[in-house]
Amino acid sequence: MENNNNVVTTSLEKLDRKTQEKNRRIQMKYLSSKLFSLIPPHHHHYSTKDMVTQQDQIDQAITYIEKLKERVDVLKRRKDKIIAQGTSDDSKKSMPSTSCSTIKIPIIEVRELGSTIEVILVSCLQKKFTMQEVIIILEQEGAQVVTANFSTIGDKVYYTIHAQVKITRLGVDASRVYSRLQNLIC
Repeated sequence: MENNNNVVTTSLEKLDRKTQEKNRRIQMKYLSSKLFSLIPPHHHHYSTKDMVTQQDQIDQAITYIEKLKERVDVLKRRKDKIIAQGTSDDSKKSMPSTSCSTIKIPIIEVRELGSTIEVILVSCLQKKFTMQEVIIILEQEGAQVVTANFSTIGDKVYYTIHAQVKITRLGVDASRVYSRLQNLIC
């Protein structure tokens, strides 16, 4: 009788381990597909006919994350450089804090990154425009704003706007966006 109980207990443990392992694999598959879905389509390195393995998806996610880290590092260095230029200028100390004399203001950068557009603006606190006006220009040009951030450092306001192209085959003319922003801001 005791031997039968041990056999039943052992087979239940094996079933339980198999079920746990199956659930773990299902969870990992779900998480990896969720991770892969976060990568923008223009960063995928396969054709639509290819079958992508889970390992390929993870490799592509790692590559994309590394590219994002490099981009963040570049942007941090650029930000530090701009801040250093602003604080190292001795003439700024004698001027009121509301002047924007350390670097030419406003600064407008529009970059096309595949099917995304990145807009970076630097302006004075006494700006002549609102972020809403900038967003409206982007939307009129065929882009949908995904994120819009700003930060104030000293007497400057730094804006970063990321937008996704609404219709990929039509795209967005970055030079036209730049000229419209220049007309708005300057």
